Amino acid sequence: MSHAFLSHVSSTLDQIEAEGLYKRERMITSPQGGEITVGEREVINLCANNYLGLADHPALIEAAQGAMGDKGFGMASVRFICGTQDIHRDLEQRLAKFLNKDDAILFAACFDANGGLFEPLLGPEDAIISDSLNHASIIDGVRLCKAKRYRYLNNDMNDLEAWLKQAREDGARHIMIATDGVFSMDGYLANLPAIRALADKYDAVVMVDDCHATGFMGPNGAGTPDHFGVDVDILTGTLGKALGGAIGGYIAGPQPVIDLLRQRARPYLFSNSLPPAIVAAGIEAIRLVEEGGALRAQLFENAAYWRKGLSELGFDLLEGEHPIIPVMLGEATLAQEMASKLFDEGVYVSGFFFPVVPRGKARIRTQMNAALTREDLDRALAAFGKVGKELGVI
Repeated sequence: MSHAFLSHVSSTLDQIEAEGLYKRERMITSPQGGEITVGEREVINLCANNYLGLADHPALIEAAQGAMGDKGFGMASVRFICGTQDIHRDLEQRLAKFLNKDDAILFAACFDANGGLFEPLLGPEDAIISDSLNHASIIDGVRLCKAKRYRYLNNDMNDLEAWLKQAREDGARHIMIATDGVFSMDGYLANLPAIRALADKYDAVVMVDDCHATGFMGPNGAGTPDHFGVDVDILTGTLGKALGGAIGGYIAGPQPVIDLLRQRARPYLFSNSLPPAIVAAGIEAIRLVEEGGALRAQLFENAAYWRKGLSELGFDLLEGEHPIIPVMLGEATLAQEMASKLFDEGVYVSGFFFPVVPRGKARIRTQMNAALTREDLDRALAAFGKVGKELGVI
């Protein structure tokens, strides 16, 4: 390989390191859970998307093991060639029913789902209006589409309406509003009631990525539309967070939309089918969520207790009602140093900084988990208090 090219890559890495933006991974030697083993240390885990604590649930493990015995290890094919088993359709239909949609289609991940959604449905005559804080997968999916692109300020309904008017004035045939249901760096919820009203006013389609809500938001755990009691047109989501924490994404929506995506969504057409173990565990996760009122109640009880404890210690928090509770620190180096010192105190968190969040908005994003006990939370609060004082944060 070219020495000049490798030198350029190395220089880029050195710059990332110098700016305090270099990301390092710790090796977990236990199953994912409220408490995990990193190396030989037991630590409280406050940075996983394992909202309901299902990642190591015995019922999911049993379902996955049973599926490998009955259905094999992998499909070695894409869906339309010879990669569809009966359980793939079972999971899609269970997801559709759970989310109150006609049908659903599975992908390897929600990143693939968002990457494959827009291009088959919209063309140069159409428009997409996307929230400015949408997940990178929505941004990349929109880039792959030839529709006109507009971006509105985060959760700003006046700005959204201005762009809806502009898209209509520009002669858009169809308009799609794209938003996260939950903005994962902040824990803020999209204003779906207002978005729905504007979409109806301007005859637009509403698409929501509900990765950080499916399974626990709303009275039935069916996500942000369930939470607000409104209907949206297209939902994307994941099996990789509250629904077991493995991998796999989906799109749920009207039957014609799902049928067209089966014909033309490139990540679906050209990626191997989900392994049977993942599919079977996904079905079991939905069953647990449908019966999981106690888990959801515990999750939000933990979140309220944790938020109250951090506030009383004097930390700068973003307001919200979601189990994502960011501790604002400002500088990337401070976020990394605090995360490191908290690990030394037995609490596993991660610092978030540019380019994941804007410069000067570095934070530690804490995430609650239904599997955490009150004792876990008290120990973690004591660690936050100790480290926060050492670093002059509080």
